[in-house]
Amino acid sequence: MLLVKSKRDQKSAALARQVLENYQPETVEDMQDALKDIFGPMFEAMLKGEMIHHLGYESNNKGEKKTENRRNGYGKKTIKTSSGALDIEVPRDRDASFSPELIPKRKTDVSAIENKVISMYARGMSQRDISATIEDIYGFSVSHEMVSDITDHVLPELEEWQTRPLSNCYAFVFVDCMYTTIRNEYETRKCAVYTILGYTIEGHKEILGLWLNETESKHKWMQIFDEIKARGVEDIFFISMDGVSGLEEGARAIFPDIIVQRCIVHLIRNSIKYVPIKDYKAFTKALKKVYGAPSLKACFSAFESLKQQWVAYPGAIDVWIRHFQHVEQLYDYGSAIRKVMYTMNAVESIHSSFRKVTKKGAFPNENALLKVLFLRIKELEIKWKGGHIQNWAMVMNQLLIHDDLKNRVLKYLA
Repeated sequence: MLLVKSKRDQKSAALARQVLENYQPETVEDMQDALKDIFGPMFEAMLKGEMIHHLGYESNNKGEKKTENRRNGYGKKTIKTSSGALDIEVPRDRDASFSPELIPKRKTDVSAIENKVISMYARGMSQRDISATIEDIYGFSVSHEMVSDITDHVLPELEEWQTRPLSNCYAFVFVDCMYTTIRNEYETRKCAVYTILGYTIEGHKEILGLWLNETESKHKWMQIFDEIKARGVEDIFFISMDGVSGLEEGARAIFPDIIVQRCIVHLIRNSIKYVPIKDYKAFTKALKKVYGAPSLKACFSAFESLKQQWVAYPGAIDVWIRHFQHVEQLYDYGSAIRKVMYTMNAVESIHSSFRKVTKKGAFPNENALLKVLFLRIKELEIKWKGGHIQNWAMVMNQLLIHDDLKNRVLKYLA
């Protein structure tokens, strides 16, 4: 294996020397022009090989001819490569039955390698892994710089996406923050990734944007809410969030009519910190009878039983006493609405998807992080395309029951 690799390296070095001697490139553009001159004959030679296979005889061995079909000159074709546009000659046959596989008829873009690199990058592969994979598949190496240059092609699209106009109304939004690492020369620092997931009035999922900051803070959330308003958001019915200090006030400052819901799952996590592991299962089962009760009356009854049964863990009970208004508020709405608004699991699921592509280590800069997250979002959007939130028709019917929401719903449905 080492011997094969050594021979391949020697051939590569010899080819590189020949290119340098013949073209004497001084810039990247000169090198790209040289590569195009090399790629052209390579493509043409391979196409000629396909024609030989198609006809069954070499051009100078007509005695081997097994068909009435024969060569019929060449046609010119301009193809798009990673190094730019390239003119080549494609062999033709008399009865036009030749259909090359290398560059199929009517296909002009052979730069698929770039799409493969971007796809691998979107799945969280490091630049080193991408380079190794390309070499294994295609037999040539791709430098880290080239991988970066290729994936930089998404930056204009990312910028356009980050500033695009948003829907004028979102029935529900879910906000959350996750942390990843950015490497700055020899140091690393934590970076907070802010994400907002919205459910449109039509029942479709949409990620409103991505924002980066050193930490999660009320001030940054205020800036974000202000930005999405400037991008066209006029109204938000419900917002589900965790307990970041000042977040609730910040949301109401920008959207005064918003209904703020604390995530019940976060309250569960906060309360079981005060419960021994041996009692987790029994305690959470009792909690479910509170927030999952069929009515407000049953909820109050279950809460009183909880307080009496688990009096030995006052820290856990106190979490629910201090935030019980968020449990009580759930019962102002129908069960379909409650099921959507009581948890931030929808946006946490997105962050779980993000972590699959950020877990390999630190990113060299913010752009590198944003690129991989944006590509991940594009994959998620493909999965969501055309789909509706489960039971959305019932959610809309229950929204229309409430006088304070009915006019707002009808305004944006019109």
